[in-house]
Amino acid sequence: MSTRSSPPTDRVVSVLNYLVARSGRRFGLSELARALELSKPTCLGILTSLVEAGYLVRDPVSVTYGLGPALIAAGRAAQNGFAIGPVARKHLAELSERYDTTCTASAVVSDRITVLESVEPNSRRGSGRIGQAYPFAPPIGLMYVLWDADDRLEAWLNREPTLPVRIDTEHLARVVEECRSSGYLVETLTAVGQKLHSVMAGVAADELPKEVRELLGEMVSGLGERVYLGMREAQSDAVHEVSVIAAPTYDAHGAQALVLTLHVGAAITGAEIAERGQSLVAAAEAITLEVGGHSPNR
Repeated sequence: MSTRSSPPTDRVVSVLNYLVARSGRRFGLSELARALELSKPTCLGILTSLVEAGYLVRDPVSVTYGLGPALIAAGRAAQNGFAIGPVARKHLAELSERYDTTCTASAVVSDRITVLESVEPNSRRGSGRIGQAYPFAPPIGLMYVLWDADDRLEAWLNREPTLPVRIDTEHLARVVEECRSSGYLVETLTAVGQKLHSVMAGVAADELPKEVRELLGEMVSGLGERVYLGMREAQSDAVHEVSVIAAPTYDAHGAQALVLTLHVGAAITGAEIAERGQSLVAAAEAITLEVGGHSPNR
């Protein structure tokens, strides 16, 4: 492993470390330069760049420097990144062991749906591999906006679709209502639908030839038609083919963050659907709480 370092970078880090260790206080140029053993021109250059980037602020009256708002955003992002991964994996592992199935955590990252965590029972290779990405556009991605603010759902619906898709607004409204009420979604993907996800993995909306998009579109149900709407039937012996069950976590602003999925891939009863759905919601709520998030107030 290389031990080479960058002296200019080290000087920037020393300025930030000094101010972070003394948060709440501000220092003048001379004071900082003396404490960090930097020349005034060098120290001023670093301070100016950090102020321009928002990592520091300069008080024009006292001509002193302190920590800036960009560090708040950076700290929050780092906190979420370090906290949510291990937290999510712990709860996914418990669900995976309980139901002997693959469980994943995914989110929209840089405008792509990306699998961030995946736990498979007995080290089996599951259906959700870490890093696997999908287009975030109809008909793929409903569960990533389903529990979010209405404007995010609307924005997703208005995206350029990856495939021609039918939208039954009345049915979709029922899907939104029931899934928000129950806290989870049950997807009944057919074998064709599962193959569609494999085909679309890593493919952008405009990368498929028009003829292929139209052909695949004819094979796929309309938006929301694959969602099971029997969540309110707590006691049901009727059997349903289920692909996955999904539930959301929320961030500190009450916005939808991760989507947890529990793979089923079998025919189970309505009562079993409800039991697994409620277990998944409980895991999602625990993750939300542990990372300092909260559910939205609608």
